[in-house]
Amino acid sequence: MDFLTSWFESALSQKLLRAALALVLIWLVVFLVQRGVSNQVKSGETRYRLRKLVALAGWIAAGLVLAGIFSDRLGQLTVAFGVAGAGIAFALQEVIASFAGWIAISLGGFYDPGDRVQVGGIKGDVIDIGVLRTTLMECGDWVKGDLYNGRIVRVANSFVFKEPVFNYSGEFPFLWDEITVPVRYGSDHRLARQLITDAVTEVVGDYAVFARQSWEEMVKHYRIEDASVEPMITMLPNDNWIEFTARYVVDFKRRRGTRDRIFDKLLDGIDASGGKVQLASATFELVAAPPVEVRLPQTPARGGTA
Repeated sequence: MDFLTSWFESALSQKLLRAALALVLIWLVVFLVQRGVSNQVKSGETRYRLRKLVALAGWIAAGLVLAGIFSDRLGQLTVAFGVAGAGIAFALQEVIASFAGWIAISLGGFYDPGDRVQVGGIKGDVIDIGVLRTTLMECGDWVKGDLYNGRIVRVANSFVFKEPVFNYSGEFPFLWDEITVPVRYGSDHRLARQLITDAVTEVVGDYAVFARQSWEEMVKHYRIEDASVEPMITMLPNDNWIEFTARYVVDFKRRRGTRDRIFDKLLDGIDASGGKVQLASATFELVAAPPVEVRLPQTPARGGTA
């Protein structure tokens, strides 16, 4: 009993109690402010950034409070911290690298929440950027097309120093995509080109206007050529058919749906051509089989004479 009384009356115990009380108070304030932000702010992106800012302010406040309470003892612990710091840095090198990666992501503009990226071999939409990990809603894998498969993946931020970071929606929120249309020999290739052009222009023609504006901004900031963002149709005859390739820009989240709409328009146009344009496919026709003649050697019967 005397030990507990003396401990509570000591200076260290009072500082520990003040530190615990301050941390609880800071946590409560952060919780209430984040809850108020979630209830009052309607914009998802603004709400996300404000919650992150409040959490960061809470960590900074906690660090300042602890430094102020234990400021008289920090000098005595300098040597011990120096010795222990080397061992901790070696043991937690991956954690430190992830924290450095978080700083690089935040300041370097690698990506932001809502961007579609491929990091660490994983493709998906960024739904959270933590101090140590980036959280993705994964796309692809067993699901064809750029559609969610339902898995949430957390990737260590240290990957930004080890592997390339692919951003599908950074400064240029569009992608170039292509479709290939095989047309049979004997079809009206000029009409086929026109049908493909009409289908692509009707579906993605408006994208080119917005893409042109974004691309002009890219040209101002980077050493890059002034590429064409308008739909382009090319033709290449091969041994089997005439291959048309349509190249166009599309919203990075609508590749699969855009392809479906283009082919829907195109097939309607081909059906209305009255057989002037026909799609090709790999077929094999066996015209005739060569005659087969089998000759067996004659052997003399047993008991016969030569």
